[in-house]
Amino acid sequence: MARTLNVAVQMDPIETINIDGDSSFALMLAAQKRGHALWHYEVKYLTLREGVLKEGAQREARLFARARPVTVQRLRNDHYRFGESKLLDLAAMDVVLMRQDPPFDMAYITATHLLEHIHSDDGTGTLVVNNPVAVRNAPEKLLVTHFPELMPPTMVTWDVEAIRGFRATHKDIVVKPLFGNGGAGVFLIRHDDPNLNALLEMHFARSREPLMIQRYEPAVRLGDKRIILIDGEAVGAINRVPPAGEARSNMHIGGRAEKSTLTARDREICDRIGPMLRQQGLIFVGIDVIGDWLTEINVTSPTGIQEIDRFDGTDLAGRVWDAIEARLAPAQA
Repeated sequence: MARTLNVAVQMDPIETINIDGDSSFALMLAAQKRGHALWHYEVKYLTLREGVLKEGAQREARLFARARPVTVQRLRNDHYRFGESKLLDLAAMDVVLMRQDPPFDMAYITATHLLEHIHSDDGTGTLVVNNPVAVRNAPEKLLVTHFPELMPPTMVTWDVEAIRGFRATHKDIVVKPLFGNGGAGVFLIRHDDPNLNALLEMHFARSREPLMIQRYEPAVRLGDKRIILIDGEAVGAINRVPPAGEARSNMHIGGRAEKSTLTARDREICDRIGPMLRQQGLIFVGIDVIGDWLTEINVTSPTGIQEIDRFDGTDLAGRVWDAIEARLAPAQA
């Protein structure tokens, strides 16, 4: 039997989550079912400072979080119970789940730098899931560009003339902020839409970041498939169908979840990227596929496991914990 783990969950306020769709909540329930002890904290309560391991020992950086022990239950409006807050030495935890939502801004990047101080790849220290170094190096809309053969025509640029030329070639295009999330700021721009210049002016007046431009794939009307990979292996999928009059399929803006299966093309995509995810310690990943094309690789706080479980009768949160416990097995031995 696996040993009891001390698990700290770095996430957004637990008070506001949707317990029927939140993947962090599902992971916490699964951990609790296995007897693991849970702690909850928000990223704003992280502190990196010097510490002393023992009297006379050399000072070194230590990472603390003001955290609270927590128990969870699937009961709406009564889904958590907190214990007394304390300053938690995160190096004393077996696992830290980095589960706060993007945007992937400098605050997010800073959190990965802080967690890097405690992360251990070899199972002998604290395992941060996902590996904070890999998360920092893998913004969802940039990691995918390392697999151009799997993507629709795509560009990342600040160059307005290049964007206009891309639309002239590909007609209908999708314009995305590079570090956004949840479909925020994503626009479908038709080949004859007069608003492209105004949209670009507005974005670049407010942001120094480039934009991602992709060819519009009409297959999105049939759905944007979310595929979950655990330790590089595809384990399930749902199809997210956009509501009428909407080009985005994100469920929090009205997308409808439907049961889905993996096609031969889906498996080809997963087989291509899976070894890289496993090698980099990206244990829990969600990818987005429209038609035959990979559009994003989500490594920060992917969602979808509860919906897949309901359709397929699976326990994906349990499988995530199987993968985590396997990574810790060398230390147990």
